Amino acid sequence: MSYQGIPKITISTPKEAAMGQTGAWRTFRPIVDRSVCNHCGICAMYCPDAVIDQDTQEIDLTYCKGCGICSNECPKKCITMVREEH
Repeated sequence: MSYQGIPKITISTPKEAAMGQTGAWRTFRPIVDRSVCNHCGICAMYCPDAVIDQDTQEIDLTYCKGCGICSNECPKKCITMVREEH
């Protein structure tokens, strides 16, 4: 898959089965305000675990570690980190 002609190259990718899943230890999770998001793909570009789809900006919370890099890098500030309720 590519984004505007740029091939998707990630340092890491989500693991199969239970390996790589965040389980119950994630403290914060990202929430995207779709009314503000312009689908620029910067959040996906900076995600260290490649859990954000570059085309739809859907976040796979099964593997998201809640680091907040996506929220910090978003130029529209449409991603907020909310505390997980367990």
